[in-house]
Amino acid sequence: MENIALIESFSEFKDDKFIDRVTLMAILEDVFRNALKKKFGSDDNFDIIINPDKGDLEIWRNRVVVEDGEVEEPNEEISLSEARKIEPDFEVGEDVSEEVKLINLGRRAILALRQNLISKIHEHDNTTIYKQFKDLEGEIYTAEVHHIRHKAIILLDDEGNEIILPKDRQIPSDFFRKGDNVRGIIESVELKGSKPTIIMSRSSPKFLEQLFFQEIPEVFDGLITVKKAVRIPGEKA
Repeated sequence: MENIALIESFSEFKDDKFIDRVTLMAILEDVFRNALKKKFGSDDNFDIIINPDKGDLEIWRNRVVVEDGEVEEPNEEISLSEARKIEPDFEVGEDVSEEVKLINLGRRAILALRQNLISKIHEHDNTTIYKQFKDLEGEIYTAEVHHIRHKAIILLDDEGNEIILPKDRQIPSDFFRKGDNVRGIIESVELKGSKPTIIMSRSSPKFLEQLFFQEIPEVFDGLITVKKAVRIPGEKA
């Protein structure tokens, strides 16, 4: 199979937790159409058939049959003698559909296709993660200690998303080991480049307010209203 290198990419991404079938197919088609534009100058006369579940891919180029010697646009026209090599009964003016094999695009183009696919999938995932955590700003969240650095603790949630708990957002008495569960508030989410940076805080007054809502029934039920929370983290509130 000529397209085996790229087809393997389908199985890597078809079960991705952040991407649905329709979006995946749209990304795949966009990647292939960009490659066709680079190779042939236009992708308007190409049909792309993709089945990411099975890893099937077909690319068909549609051209019009013209008399021998009258081909002006090789990507859109095919000579009568060449068309009859495909089907002997073709006539001038008819449409010819011919399958384009990925191997014909060249090894370098196939490697570029795969890299472009990976890049677009990651871009889609990062955008999805950003939107997901942007909606969680100001909410309590729990994640596990993955790595402890001098200026921050790196956390991972159940989905493998990286969350940063800076030193100045920790309570002075905090002491965590790798594997510990940490609860804090999602303070901010920013896109740096194409990657979302998620900041957690345990020292924010909003963390205390959210704890009131979660742990005091009268606050949760609205019988008591929290107007403002003031605290010296680790000392008093």
